[in-house]
Amino acid sequence: MKIAISGKGGVGKSTIAGALALYFAQKGNKVLALDADPDANLARALGIPDEEQKNIVPISRQIALIEERTGAKVAQYGQIFKMNPEVKDVADGYAYPYKGVSLLVLGAIKAGGSGCACPENTFIKALVTDLVLYKNETLIMDMEAGIEHLGRATASGVDVMIVVVEPGQRSVDCAKTILRMTKEIGLKNVVLVGNKAANQADEDFIRDSLPGQEIITILPYSEAVRSADRDGKSVLDGNDAVLSAKLQQLFAKIEDI
Repeated sequence: MKIAISGKGGVGKSTIAGALALYFAQKGNKVLALDADPDANLARALGIPDEEQKNIVPISRQIALIEERTGAKVAQYGQIFKMNPEVKDVADGYAYPYKGVSLLVLGAIKAGGSGCACPENTFIKALVTDLVLYKNETLIMDMEAGIEHLGRATASGVDVMIVVVEPGQRSVDCAKTILRMTKEIGLKNVVLVGNKAANQADEDFIRDSLPGQEIITILPYSEAVRSADRDGKSVLDGNDAVLSAKLQQLFAKIEDI
């Protein structure tokens, strides 16, 4: 199964991505977790200790690898480089293993903007395409606030896009933009997950703001998640009974898709 997770920054994408990755790993699946958000937080959601996180080098900073595979120097302009670099071995060689999950962090492209026709961007897009279309692992993709790394070529390989939304107008506006973008690239199976609902009014706001959209569950605001983050625990190690029950509901519905 290939699952992409998007939404406005801070809504809890990494929390949900980490929970899904750990859940499928505990079931015995071979899981690849892809952190495609420039503000990378998935390692922390998985509970990887700080001292181990220092050993995780984002793909965008693997300069020697990018230059070798594209045939061009990073951060130099006016070059000819390979548009289809070899990437099929990258996940096996550069992912960081932890509790049955292999974490691959893309990192941010600093030069030329996110859409630059540069070796780094070309390499990362080729990598994402390979992971989505050709790998057999359960793939959990923690996306940035949009679908920057997806396109028409990869949309057919994504089984479901989860758009996370919290009870706030900016989050709702971002969700609506993402929903429009998914239609433009032909990504058909898109569902919403509400998060950080403190009360019934929050739940009603999310549902009323997105009429006609499938909201598969609304997760409650949880002090346990905040405490788990503070204490360096994983999402699944630090939740309370109410959140745990809601997460199990989320897992079951995703598996049914």
